[in-house]
Amino acid sequence: MQWEVVIGLENHVQLTTQSKIFSGSSIRFGAEPNTQASPVDLALPGVLPVLNRGAVERAIRFGLAVGAKIAPQSVFARKNYFYPDLPKGYQISQFEDPVVQGGTISFAYEKDGKLETKTVNLTRAHLEEDAGKSLHEDYAGMSGIDLNRAGTPLLEIVSEPEMRSANEAVAYAKALHSLVVWLGVCDGNMQEGSFRCDVNVSVRPMGQKEFGTRCEIKNLNSFRFMEEAIHYEVRRQIELIEDGGKVIQATRLWDPDKKETRSMRTKEDAQDYRYFPDPDLPPLVIGQDWIDRIQGEMPELPGALRARFTGDYGLPEYDSLVLTSSKAMATYYEAVVATAGKENAKAAANWMMGDVSSTLNREGVELDASPVSAAQLALLLKRIADGTISNKAGKEVFAAMWEAKSDDVNLADAVIEQKGLKQISDTGALAAIVDEVLAANAKSVEQYRAGKEAAINALIGQAMKASKGKANPAQVTELLKQKLAV
Repeated sequence: MQWEVVIGLENHVQLTTQSKIFSGSSIRFGAEPNTQASPVDLALPGVLPVLNRGAVERAIRFGLAVGAKIAPQSVFARKNYFYPDLPKGYQISQFEDPVVQGGTISFAYEKDGKLETKTVNLTRAHLEEDAGKSLHEDYAGMSGIDLNRAGTPLLEIVSEPEMRSANEAVAYAKALHSLVVWLGVCDGNMQEGSFRCDVNVSVRPMGQKEFGTRCEIKNLNSFRFMEEAIHYEVRRQIELIEDGGKVIQATRLWDPDKKETRSMRTKEDAQDYRYFPDPDLPPLVIGQDWIDRIQGEMPELPGALRARFTGDYGLPEYDSLVLTSSKAMATYYEAVVATAGKENAKAAANWMMGDVSSTLNREGVELDASPVSAAQLALLLKRIADGTISNKAGKEVFAAMWEAKSDDVNLADAVIEQKGLKQISDTGALAAIVDEVLAANAKSVEQYRAGKEAAINALIGQAMKASKGKANPAQVTELLKQKLAV
């Protein structure tokens, strides 16, 4: 039987406020346990929550970016359940009328070796508080509770179940991650739990309209883990059904060591949480003037930037997609082009997607911390474009610039001079080299003049060897063609 995979995501995005969503406690990561929990976070008698305006503004900013409806009035509700690190015995969240309703996320992904684009609809994005954290590793036979995280502001972003593969789901999550960081609403640090993914996975016979029974894989904090978990869960469900079993709706956890999902608890539905409006919080009212002000402060979004890169710089769609995959990359690229000139826009894109990215990945360095600045790279590209050095020599120069870790804007020139990498572009000098090569390679000359055009490559190679790689290849080729035509 052919099976279709159905995937929907719920992403918990920690907002970049300085304090918690309903109290003035800090949300700084890494503090000693239970040092950032106020009476409000601890749910002591007589305390009342006060909504953080900054959290609301970040939710509005996200809603505007995805083309969603911003609810003019929304209500906070109590989501009732017991867990050791939930002091109140309920979580303040939103159920009916969330602050962000609808919207879309568009992204690109590779399928069968081709670049595909897809748009996934969002169901909602709602504000809520985070729970605390149970600590298991450091306590033999018991668990500790750290309530520093209790009350941390979250925006939970829920997609429609419109993804059909792990590849699509990971691409969607990466696009969403990039967007919330781009907007400044989240720092995106997955290791610290700032961006967490819950993945709902089900399978159904190909062509069936009804959804299969879903299982939710909780708290995935790595795109690699997400991909592995989805692949495993799909196989598990298909094998279970084909063996005559039945998928039970449940919440599962991914074990990265054993490479398997395992059951955490049977999955609750909305009615199990007994939602009801929180009597301590009035309705959240968002006026159009507030929305308009935030709209006026919005940065240029990735979609608009992609269109501009394609239109202004003549870049292929794929290049524009890669260069706008993060705000840091787009900003760096524009800074390079601003100095190197639009005529070098494509070369800049190639370098950004090639040597720059590969070196960053190999060294484990973020682009913001690159030892080669945009201005330094721009000068290197100009020296390649004006024939001072070859593209091959440019790679050597870039490597030396990376190791130098210098602030000198003219670093490329200094490295070229130090290493003696300038190309020979003097016509007289090149002509002498070409004459020597032609005289020493009569067979290749004869083959070329007999119609074997590929023979010129051997002559070019000999000329480059004779010049110790310093000859300008374009000029060498042109001189050879001129002399061979005589």
